[in-house]
Amino acid sequence: MDALCTKSATELADLIKKNETSSKEVVEAHLNRISEINPEVNAITLTLEETALEAAEKADNASDEDRKKPFHGVPFTIKENIDFKGTPTTQGVPLLAESMPPRNAPIVDRMMEAGAIPIGRTNLPEMGMRLDTDNPLRGRTFNPWNKELTPGGSSGGEAAAIATGMSPFGLGNDIGGSLRNPAYCCGIASLKPTIGRIPFVSSIEPFIDMGISGAFLTDGPMARSVNDLKAGLAVMAGRHIDDPQSVDAPLDGPVPEKPKAALVKEISNFKLPDATIKEIEKAGSILSDNGWQVEEVEAPEVERVYEIWGTVLNNGLLEVLPDEMFKPETAEYLNRFGEPFINNGINLDEALIERRRLRRLWSSFLTDYSVCIGPTWSNLPWPIDTDLDPEKGDAVLRESFIFIAPGNCLGLPSVALPMGVADGIPTGIQIYSELYREDLCLLASEIIEKERDCPTPIDPVR
Repeated sequence: MDALCTKSATELADLIKKNETSSKEVVEAHLNRISEINPEVNAITLTLEETALEAAEKADNASDEDRKKPFHGVPFTIKENIDFKGTPTTQGVPLLAESMPPRNAPIVDRMMEAGAIPIGRTNLPEMGMRLDTDNPLRGRTFNPWNKELTPGGSSGGEAAAIATGMSPFGLGNDIGGSLRNPAYCCGIASLKPTIGRIPFVSSIEPFIDMGISGAFLTDGPMARSVNDLKAGLAVMAGRHIDDPQSVDAPLDGPVPEKPKAALVKEISNFKLPDATIKEIEKAGSILSDNGWQVEEVEAPEVERVYEIWGTVLNNGLLEVLPDEMFKPETAEYLNRFGEPFINNGINLDEALIERRRLRRLWSSFLTDYSVCIGPTWSNLPWPIDTDLDPEKGDAVLRESFIFIAPGNCLGLPSVALPMGVADGIPTGIQIYSELYREDLCLLASEIIEKERDCPTPIDPVR
């Protein structure tokens, strides 16, 4: 692997700024890596070679002022459900194979204004609706650690591309862990920001309005370092008029003199993997050594949060995403997964009132504790297509979603942080903080990261 493909996005920007390498060299290294590795992984669906090289040449002839931009001359990748003009926003379905956006999503424009160079589009499951990444238009993305295991979803193409050094930085989104699930499965880092922190905007008509479940959805950054996540957040955050949920809010707030971390090593009715428990304990130990108070706790009403998340998500969402958009086995899975939430006796008004109570409860919890550290999934990455299995799928998905759901249902920010490798697959933790306090979960992540090297990039295991 070319050494440039092992660097983080902010490291590459620094090298380019200091003239220790050129943007053209960086872009070419990543294009060569894509050419070599992508046929094995199928993470990148469209390579933007010509335009990326043209942009790199401009970057190398840019003014000194432009060279100070945080991502100047650095390539990045864009999930295929985020609008990038000149390329289709396919959502991973044949029906949208030629769906061309009239303009870029705001976060794409903001990254390019910060000097970054689009180098490719990345794969996702149909309409982003699975925790595995496969679709009838682009095919399957493979987990670079083990082709038999899911790479996660729905931003599985982004995670696999970053994990193999084909991209240093990517754009994904998250309504049910779609930034965090693949980060966990592939051994990279991601940030699911507070809902509204980063605008979510589509420009293709007719707009698919997900109704109230859209309150759970956000775009966000994926990378191999916490510093990249911080830089990406600073670039992408802020109000955009086309997203009524989006806000301008400070990126930093007061840090307690003695920060407190809650460690969640147990969730009622779920058995966490031993490797995950060890990493949560290790994270607590690192923070304790750095002056934090650390306490083992039970997170508030996790199963109720999951139930309310599923109830709201399935209230009208499948009606705006009709079965004909999906292959039959995916449509069957979506209907099967949604049925218990639709028939649980909780109407939408009741669910929204209960959500407000749970948000107050968790805000109180995350005021008492600066961060909450627990699992990303309460299970290990599972064999591909297990989610589609009518006998095994529901239980496996419940295990995967149980500690993911608070981020979406309650709007909380969360970092999925890689910690190492156990039994040949990456390990990781999840770090929650209070609304609009991404700075706290990023701070804890930075401290932990200094003692737990990111296990990627890697060559795909053959």
